[in-house]
Amino acid sequence: MAALLTSFLLALASLAPLVSAHGHVTGIVVDGKWSSGWNGEMKYQNPLPQVAGWQADVLDNGFIAPAAFASADIICHKTAKNANAYVSAKPGSKITLQWNTWPTSHKGPILDYLAPCNGDCLTVDKTKLLFTKFAEGAWKSGADPGLWVTDDLIKSNNSWTTTLPADLAPGNYVLRHEIIALHAAGQSGGAQAYPQCFSVKVEGSGSKALSGGTPATSFYKASDPGILFNLYSQFSGYTIPGPPVAKFAKAKRHAREWMQ
Repeated sequence: MAALLTSFLLALASLAPLVSAHGHVTGIVVDGKWSSGWNGEMKYQNPLPQVAGWQADVLDNGFIAPAAFASADIICHKTAKNANAYVSAKPGSKITLQWNTWPTSHKGPILDYLAPCNGDCLTVDKTKLLFTKFAEGAWKSGADPGLWVTDDLIKSNNSWTTTLPADLAPGNYVLRHEIIALHAAGQSGGAQAYPQCFSVKVEGSGSKALSGGTPATSFYKASDPGILFNLYSQFSGYTIPGPPVAKFAKAKRHAREWMQ
């Protein structure tokens, strides 16, 4: 029996690198103020902690595969539920998303979206959210595999900083932040999406309201050139997947953000 238990524990230990190999967002910093994100282990607490991060079943730090890109899991991750709190921000706020870890091999684009809740984000139907992409970054230089913005994230202590649109109208929004890992994307179905969501209450007197937008379930297809992509080839360009950054945007530091 002791030998069997030892074998089981060794097998379990061998799985640990697989579980911890990916990552999730542990918190969000808005204009220098830290707020906790959602951790899958929080679901065992009673009562649930009040956090702005959407509740997702990501105990394994897992991902959404292309086969599920049209499912609700792509919106805010696996079986995601509304956050039970907000983080406050204002137009033009600097927002840093802090990941617990990110592997150097998992190169790919980083994408930021906003969706107005048109009411309370704590109760909104996530399938009704219409997202506008306001920032993106991806390949920077080189090939096989080259230099990517995910390398910048790792160098910045596994953090990513973006800027909310200037003059954004006050209201309640879902901020959707995502990394798409391409290390296995050379074969169909190999891309890995890691969406993370936060409920954000934007204050102030901005006048730019979001209109239009796209449901997250329509963002990507398995055959898109930025999804089916051989990272380990002599490529000379990369097509960032998903809808374009809002048309009133401009280029900024290998990302594209709303004009200031």
